[in-house]
Amino acid sequence: MTGFDTLEDYNSRMLCGAPTLEPRLKDVSVRIPQPPPDRAGSIYEIQGGLKNKSFAKKPWRENMTKPNIGFIGLGLMGAAMVGRLQSLGYSLNVLGNVTRPRIDAAVANGATEAANARELAGESDIVMLCMDTSVSVEARMRGADGVIAGLRPGMTVIDFGTSLPGSTKELGAEVAAAGATYLDAPLGRTPSHAVDGLLNIMCAGDRAAFDRVRPVLDDLGENVFHLGALGAGHTIKLINNFFAMTTANAMSEAFAMADQAGVPRQALYDVMSAGPLRSGMMDFIKAYGVDGDANVLAFSIRNAAKDVGYYRHMAKDLGAKTIMSKCASKAMTKAVDQGMGDNMVSEMVDFYAKRFTD
Repeated sequence: MTGFDTLEDYNSRMLCGAPTLEPRLKDVSVRIPQPPPDRAGSIYEIQGGLKNKSFAKKPWRENMTKPNIGFIGLGLMGAAMVGRLQSLGYSLNVLGNVTRPRIDAAVANGATEAANARELAGESDIVMLCMDTSVSVEARMRGADGVIAGLRPGMTVIDFGTSLPGSTKELGAEVAAAGATYLDAPLGRTPSHAVDGLLNIMCAGDRAAFDRVRPVLDDLGENVFHLGALGAGHTIKLINNFFAMTTANAMSEAFAMADQAGVPRQALYDVMSAGPLRSGMMDFIKAYGVDGDANVLAFSIRNAAKDVGYYRHMAKDLGAKTIMSKCASKAMTKAVDQGMGDNMVSEMVDFYAKRFTD
């Protein structure tokens, strides 16, 4: 997938991530991209900096050295982020979750593999997690060998995954009791953007802690937002993905309904895309529904169902009786149950087409 040419294009293609916020919003901090240096692969010039803060092991800003990073969760996105940090000279301690290949690659490139999360935290200045669910995050954070057990006062822990805001706040309190700070920072865009430091990062939590780690976030992201109190990042990410997946399911059913009526999918798309319904999500679904390419939107039905489920869980916690999320959640859960969990979201077109003909 290519980058984004305009803010409108960026806002229209935000399935995996960032809220569609204009950078000029009063309560949002965003780094305005600067012209890149001549050196290929370099990031944009870092803006901002730290204010008289040193870590126990590495006063990284004052001495112009980089912090030691502990990174847990080397899936597709996590491994890309680790590679990005290594390319910029960061020292990394890593811990995997499922498979070996990406851990082995990081170690071969200079990272140190930790025996457990407690050891990783003890050897790091900043701990980052990029995991699939809140359950996975909680398992790595808690317990005798968890991250919290290895924290030192002044450290920062960052959750880059899509987690439940309630879980995030609970972990934040436990991390604070250890003298450290917890930030939620879910991501937008794809692993290919992570390789080049072009992610959208929706960070929330203590502003002073955010300012301290901002140089590292700037190394990973093109657009770095500070969205308010702890949990705001995960809240906005879930609202964003609820909206995206509801739209994706509506467009998928629209193509399947056109089949039932004997209307060519291309004709339907031509008419709908000529008006205000045109969106990046419509084009993602069209890429498979008409053109046969499911990988333009590299986001699995399983992950999409999880995110909408988390949105519904959040709504319940808030006492809000969500209506719109029910249909998308029911459809994608059924698709997962039918063995489509690893298929891409755009392939929900097939789910609806089969449902209409069975």
